[in-house]
Amino acid sequence: MITLSTNLGDIVIELDMENTPVTAKNFLRYCNEGFYEGTIFHRTIKGFMVQGGGLDVLLKEKPEHDPIANEANRGGSNQIGTIAMARTDAPHSASSQFFINTADNKFLDHTATTNAGWGYCVFGKVVAGMDVVTEIEKSPTGSREGHDDVPVVPVVIEKVTVA
Repeated sequence: MITLSTNLGDIVIELDMENTPVTAKNFLRYCNEGFYEGTIFHRTIKGFMVQGGGLDVLLKEKPEHDPIANEANRGGSNQIGTIAMARTDAPHSASSQFFINTADNKFLDHTATTNAGWGYCVFGKVVAGMDVVTEIEKSPTGSREGHDDVPVVPVVIEKVTVA
């Protein structure tokens, strides 16, 4: 279990070590290193997801480890309350950034081993604190430093606890 303590409250996440071991261990590594502390949820889109895990309050990117292999073909569906890896258009480009689905986003699921079909790897789920995720999702947003959908008042991950 991982607890992300934010300035809006705690989010408790259970990792899927059995089906997505590479992704879950990658997330756990960042947690154990304290990487996420001081990062923000920098992208929130109502009815879709909240994204964090790579930028500080000044929207500066933190140095990340190398990208990991995409396990979306092994993970669950992008349903409300699941946590998945964010990535670029390249299927195997995920590193530290993640998002929590605030809706059923099955269009993000794996459908084929092609660039268009790889999808986004679900590697766990929120087991407590979806009310906090909902509060993050409701945050008024704007554009800042070249980023869109940024909460006007930063939502900061202050502490990460691994149990």
